[in-house]
Amino acid sequence: MWWQEAVTVLKGIGPKKAQELANLGVFTVGDLLEYYPRQEAYLDYGNLKKIKELAVDGSRQIFCATVYSVRSSFGAHGKRYTVVTVRDETAYASLYFFLSQRFSAQKLKPGMEILVMGRVRPGRTARTVSEVQVQPFEAQEQKKPEILPVYALSGNLTQSNLRHWMREALEKAEQDLPESLPVSVIEKCKLPNRLTALKNIHFPDSWEALKQAKRRFIFEELFLLQCGLLFYRQQNHDQRQGVQHGADGEKIRQVMEHLPFVLTKQQQQVWGEISADMEKALPMHRILQGDVGSGKTVISALALAKAVENGCQGCIMAPTEILAQQHFETLSELLQPAGIRVALLVGGMRVKARRELLLNLELGLIDVLVGTHALLQEDVRFARLSLAVTDEQHRFGVEQRARLANKSVVAPDVLVMTATPIPRTLALTVYGDLDISLMKGRPPGRKPVQTLCYNDEKRREVYEGMLRQVQEGRQAYVVCPLIEESETLQVRSAESVYEELSSGVLRGVSCALLHGRLKNAEKEAIMADFAAGKIKVLVSTTVIEVGVNVPNATLIVIENAERFGLAQLHQLRGRVGRGAQQSYCVLLAGADAPEALARLQVLRDSEDGFYLAEKDLEQRGVGQLFGLRQHGLPDLRIADIIRDTETIVQVRKLAQEELAKPGAWQNIQKLVEMQFGQRFAMIFNT
Repeated sequence: MWWQEAVTVLKGIGPKKAQELANLGVFTVGDLLEYYPRQEAYLDYGNLKKIKELAVDGSRQIFCATVYSVRSSFGAHGKRYTVVTVRDETAYASLYFFLSQRFSAQKLKPGMEILVMGRVRPGRTARTVSEVQVQPFEAQEQKKPEILPVYALSGNLTQSNLRHWMREALEKAEQDLPESLPVSVIEKCKLPNRLTALKNIHFPDSWEALKQAKRRFIFEELFLLQCGLLFYRQQNHDQRQGVQHGADGEKIRQVMEHLPFVLTKQQQQVWGEISADMEKALPMHRILQGDVGSGKTVISALALAKAVENGCQGCIMAPTEILAQQHFETLSELLQPAGIRVALLVGGMRVKARRELLLNLELGLIDVLVGTHALLQEDVRFARLSLAVTDEQHRFGVEQRARLANKSVVAPDVLVMTATPIPRTLALTVYGDLDISLMKGRPPGRKPVQTLCYNDEKRREVYEGMLRQVQEGRQAYVVCPLIEESETLQVRSAESVYEELSSGVLRGVSCALLHGRLKNAEKEAIMADFAAGKIKVLVSTTVIEVGVNVPNATLIVIENAERFGLAQLHQLRGRVGRGAQQSYCVLLAGADAPEALARLQVLRDSEDGFYLAEKDLEQRGVGQLFGLRQHGLPDLRIADIIRDTETIVQVRKLAQEELAKPGAWQNIQKLVEMQFGQRFAMIFNT
């Protein structure tokens, strides 16, 4: 099939050019056709604006200009950057290049004609352009009346190269191009056919034709992604024999009686959803998104008790040994009064103790097993597993989740818990194979954390306040964005802050330094000592984002808070406020970050993690907030989860309808494979 042929079949592509295309993820002719132009980056030479006509509203714009001068300069904290001044017959503009972009800017010489793409804003003497991309102006292209695409480039590739090869690939497509959506869906949604859409996304006949082509490919990508997720769910959950648990009985009643508080309305609602799921013949596959401190562990305890009172076993997998230990202690406290036998399995156990535990598990003498990734090992066998719980789901990929579910002859109910708030539309994609339960609020008796935002001028006062907290018997966290000092980033590092505090304001106080480069055993030991109260102040990177429950920790200070997203700051804030004492979160922004302080006020005014996640999506985009790749899912080439919310909801419904038709998957599987190939390996490996 021609679309699976290597790009070297096209004229002018030898080994060197093929390697440069491979750097862009383009290996075959089909890959090339699906290498779409940059969003909003098309050239309409008849409508290219002059510099004086550019809107100064921060939007991305394209214009043609001549290089006037190139100079290097230094900004705040010694940051080096390059300014390229360009002009046309109407005005001048200043292009700003930072970090690695500076080196490409040095190649520009006075007199060169270039096309400029970037965000245009007002400047003191001329318009300024940031997030700049430039390319040589190719005069021959101007003679053509059409709208031309602008592609991301690599190495020595030019726009002319890409356009030439794309035209040749489209000629091949004219002869024989398979459709990538069911005909019924194309007709129902009034989408252009694939060939028309490909022509118009690369060389559009008009702006309206381009709009329809984009709509088609955004729809296609999201539709096939949802089909794959729904098929994965059907194969792994809906088609396997499950355990139909009975109605809540005596053990549930006993656990309820020993809870340290009465369930909130939201907790009751979520427990109702989970309990109802467990009473169905089809296996449950549900994610519990509980905001920080909302009491997810209590809900998991009830679910585990339900499994046990139906003559089965349950397990819960946590990402770290210290978190597993904590779950073990909490669950033992909640479940043992009801006669439920709880055990802990972690990597560093003695051989004899481990062997005895695994034998008891296989004989059914253990009801609930708590552990880390050690639960996934082949020699861990259950007598009758009917519930598998994973905590902090974003630490475990789809494959690990499936391996845990496969520990039983029958398909166990699967409950996934996360304290990482994910907006619903994003959750529909990332967790497309799961039903979703949301739980907000905090258990009775816990006070809201007071959030304070300051710049560096208040640092001394903040740490003097920390000393007072420690002297009163409390503990504290300090979080920094980096482990060690950086030449390029002017931010405080965990190492330098630890040195500063332990030899200064906090001299004589038991402090410790924690970061990701430490060995797991070292990290676990430090966290255990902090949880036990031996360490009073923990200076750390974000490795404590998901960490232990330390009710005695009442203060967290986050250095260079402007470097973090709102959702991540909310997660870090959740490390305190776990006891009855009033707790505080202090956000310290750099002295030259006044805009950041305004952004951080959103966090001060809200404790709703889901609202903050939505705000984060608006401010930072989905790529930085929540990567798809770690979940075993493919990256999206043209769709955008924030922008295309309505399309996600629409395609999910359509995908469910299509897959319900007899024999539908045999046809759709080819389309999913053609779109995502091995990038969606989780479907084809089931």
